[in-house]
Amino acid sequence: MCTAFVSIEPGAAVPVLLLSVRDEYLGRAWLPPDHHWPDRPQLVGGLDLAAGGTWLAVDPARRTAACLLNGFGPPAPAHSRRTRGRLPLTAVTEGGIGHLDPTPYDPFHLVLARPDGATVTSWDGGRLAERELPPGLSVVLNDGLEGQAAGRSASERVGALMAARADHFRARFAAAPRPRPTGDGPAGQAWGAWLPIVTGDGLALDEDAALVQRRDFGDGRIWGSSSISLLALGPGGLRYDFASAPVGSHGSGWLRVAVD
Repeated sequence: MCTAFVSIEPGAAVPVLLLSVRDEYLGRAWLPPDHHWPDRPQLVGGLDLAAGGTWLAVDPARRTAACLLNGFGPPAPAHSRRTRGRLPLTAVTEGGIGHLDPTPYDPFHLVLARPDGATVTSWDGGRLAERELPPGLSVVLNDGLEGQAAGRSASERVGALMAARADHFRARFAAAPRPRPTGDGPAGQAWGAWLPIVTGDGLALDEDAALVQRRDFGDGRIWGSSSISLLALGPGGLRYDFASAPVGSHGSGWLRVAVD
């Protein structure tokens, strides 16, 4: 149940803010953001050790970022299936993924953030669609932009959890002063009133609306939030802060990955 919130305010000093929460089975191994790909040395992102890709890639020079969420729909053919974790790397390097053949990939949603806006590209196993996000606050879930993808979860419980998370945190972010994360100060200073919200807003890890979560779905493996990424993109620079989840609400535990 990965989630991305995108705030776009064209006239602001920092027009685009991106929050990405990665949810995964917690036994899946990964490494924190770094320059992990020799064939793309300029890129920064966390490394998924199971498949070699990433859930979020950043190109500081181009001031672009792309985050990946799994979608729902028919899987790719087994004989030609490729890891979705390379898609963020391609998106930030080549300005998108619309030129790719999506059929080797399982369903996904990919958010590409730029200093002047953001798009979400969705593949449901049958159709590839790209949308420019409007000004304001948008949320992208495994059920797609605003939870309205054509291919959505068949589980009422999972759908309800995603909706509860989106509703709670949309209201909380909208009510809080929008941060202006410029400069190289600590995360608490940069993200202001958003940081306690981003780190969980005081909700228990098993509450329906929890942004930072831990859940046992009964198969002996624990599903939960493994990391949180915060990005600010504008004509004057890029800032990328990262934390393993859960993390304290007062700015401790954050890694400043990139400031330009």
